[in-house]
Amino acid sequence: MSQSQTELKYSRIFVFWYPLALTWIMMSIEGPFLAAVIARMGEVKLNLAAYGIAYSFGLVVEAPIIMLMSASTTLVKNEFTYSKLKNFTIYINLFVTLFIVILIIPPVFDFVAYKILQIPDKIAEITHLATVFLIPWPAAIGFRRFYQGILIRSGLTRVVAYTTVFRLVFMGITAITLFNITNLKGAYVGTIALSTGVIAEALAAYFLAQSSISEVRLNDNTIDNDLTYNKITKFYVPLALTPFIALSAQPIVTLFLAKSVRPIDSLAVMPVVHSLTFIFRSMGLSYQEVAITFLNENAKAYYKKVRNFAFMIAFGSTSAVFLLTATPLADLWFIKVSALTPDLADFAIIPAMIMSLLPALTVFISFERSVLVKDKITTPISVATLIEVMVIITSLFCFISFSAIPGAIVAAISFVIGRLFSNTFLYPIMNKSINRLIA
Repeated sequence: MSQSQTELKYSRIFVFWYPLALTWIMMSIEGPFLAAVIARMGEVKLNLAAYGIAYSFGLVVEAPIIMLMSASTTLVKNEFTYSKLKNFTIYINLFVTLFIVILIIPPVFDFVAYKILQIPDKIAEITHLATVFLIPWPAAIGFRRFYQGILIRSGLTRVVAYTTVFRLVFMGITAITLFNITNLKGAYVGTIALSTGVIAEALAAYFLAQSSISEVRLNDNTIDNDLTYNKITKFYVPLALTPFIALSAQPIVTLFLAKSVRPIDSLAVMPVVHSLTFIFRSMGLSYQEVAITFLNENAKAYYKKVRNFAFMIAFGSTSAVFLLTATPLADLWFIKVSALTPDLADFAIIPAMIMSLLPALTVFISFERSVLVKDKITTPISVATLIEVMVIITSLFCFISFSAIPGAIVAAISFVIGRLFSNTFLYPIMNKSINRLIA
């Protein structure tokens, strides 16, 4: 193979990556935007806390479909594999929809909210209806991630960004309209806007992916024509368990925060802190499909450039969060943009500074996962996430039981420690895969 065929330039990686990064950044903006809208409505602490809990429920329910983008990018190669994965997507979307419907049945919700999580009564009442408005959310995300994976495989990462523009526009219009013409509680406005946005994004992804789908169907190669639902399940289940395990930690964190020092303040600021760090963590999350694509193309020739680009993203994203939270810009973000009261803004700074490490750690783990997905070794990915969650829970228990550190700070420390353990676990396994791929 000639040098021109094997050389990968950083500019090519950047051009391929930045639309996906913008996509994730646009998605991450909706959290701070909706938190800012809610903060300008009545009963700020109660509604911010209820919105954060309902959102965490939604994240847990959608967890099994988050990795459909990686699966679609990796597995869809022709008419046969497209049909197989599309049907698989339908089944899994039906499952997550049924799950959230069961969750909002009053006896089930009351058991989870009051008995398990021990959420304060006023917050739990608001959280229930806020969660009802999220019923269409997980399935819509499942379909749009399936179609976005096909767009990524076709090299149309800019089109993926266009679908997210639809999401933000419809989400924003919905939130602002409900804010101005209704007396709905802020938490309800937030979850209605979330569902409206992802439905619009899913429809946009479906229509914009039609040309790519046609190309896939015309592909006459017989690669993976032996793909069965059993093989898809074996490949996908560990991937699905990864976000499910990770996002299941959110309600557990809520439980600990409710029992921590300054519980209401901690429950109120954590959605804001999480949203801020997610903006920059999204740069790493967006890189997973990029790395998968280039490693699929030529792992041996492209590995070092793909790895080096990951280091660049890690340094830039973590540095940006730290500068934003450790300088006067923190007041600009937390008070002017997020509309927190001065006391809540001051309380949010230390957790945000601690969590500034998460963007870099997210880049590293996304790269490690991409190598393993390319090597079709997915089980260690879910094991690493299980380790991460167990470390988070253990850290929360120890700090909250044996110290007087406020809950939000404890949660931030626990998140960082957990992600460090997860990265460390995957590193030697990734190295073995790399040795096989570049041999």
